[in-house]
Amino acid sequence: MTTQEQRFTIGIEEEYFVVDRETRDLVADLPEAITKSLAHPPVGTTSPEFIRAQVEIGTPVANDMSELSEYLATMRRFVSDTVNDHGMAIISASTHPFAEWRQQRHTDQLRYNQIEEALQGVVRRLLICGMHVHVGVADEDDRIELMNQVTYFLPHLLALSGSSPFWHGEDTGLKSYRTSVFRAMPRTGLPDEFDSWSEYQRHIAVLVGTGVIEDASKLWWDIRPSSRYPTLEMRSTDICTRYEDALSIAAVYQSLLATMYRLRLDNRRWRHYSRMLIQENNWRAQRYGVDQSLIDFGRGALVPMSDLAEELIDIVRSAAEEIGALSHVDHVRQIVARGTSADRQRKVFEDAIEGGAEKGDALFAVVDHLISETVEGL
Repeated sequence: MTTQEQRFTIGIEEEYFVVDRETRDLVADLPEAITKSLAHPPVGTTSPEFIRAQVEIGTPVANDMSELSEYLATMRRFVSDTVNDHGMAIISASTHPFAEWRQQRHTDQLRYNQIEEALQGVVRRLLICGMHVHVGVADEDDRIELMNQVTYFLPHLLALSGSSPFWHGEDTGLKSYRTSVFRAMPRTGLPDEFDSWSEYQRHIAVLVGTGVIEDASKLWWDIRPSSRYPTLEMRSTDICTRYEDALSIAAVYQSLLATMYRLRLDNRRWRHYSRMLIQENNWRAQRYGVDQSLIDFGRGALVPMSDLAEELIDIVRSAAEEIGALSHVDHVRQIVARGTSADRQRKVFEDAIEGGAEKGDALFAVVDHLISETVEGL
């Protein structure tokens, strides 16, 4: 199968917080009128999330980045317009600047009730939003092999996406505090390495057969074979506030899989490193974002994200051009140059404080910034 015959279809799931425009806090619950309106998007799907103040969208399957761009813009605009009609707004960030998890209620649905019963306080504090990117990989063994290889680059994608510097009104000092919150859940983080689809299925069978989990959807790894679709689902990143940043990260991920698929056709593979070493880069990505460096294990040195971004673009350039993703991949340079959402949120807060604002008003300014930037460019 050539890269042309293997169609790297792509789709995005995003989770948004719904905030009250006056209080800037999360809404306690979505009114029934909003819920009914959201149930009928012009494209794709919408659904509730664990926390009642969240909405999840899923784009239709896109054949290329051009289609995905239209789908994602349409869905963000639809959800934004729907809640705006009721004095609310959405923010596309992985944490809310000051909301308290203790004040939230979870959605009363069977799946979420089961999760709450099983995970208790761990899941009740899960006041975070994420972005999941699905890329179609038809062959099951290819799915596993590509998962093994692309794991190396998950810290790079995380560094480019940070949008959760605040937690309960405090600056955490991290660019992706969401990652720390989510790691309290079981079956998260980097996946094991598997030799084949059948080996992966044998491991799942142990957990399902013993009644620990109902199915593979309860594996919340940073990357996993989807339990619903013939895709490899990347779950490691924060949600991007800017729409074009989300598309860029999705395009890089899609292009990485296409690049590694080419290597597989040539009976080659990306070099493997231990999960311990990759996890160290994950920590640096969530702590520093694009400001500092990740470890280049081949060189045995810390390398600035600006240099790594250029190398990443070069690695995927040929495949990205072939699948029509290169312009979105090139946007990585802008993310590194201007910083991520976390950097902009922190600057808005600091500028407000320097301008004489009280802490609460400065946090309000961050929410207003997120409301504006979530729909910018749609």
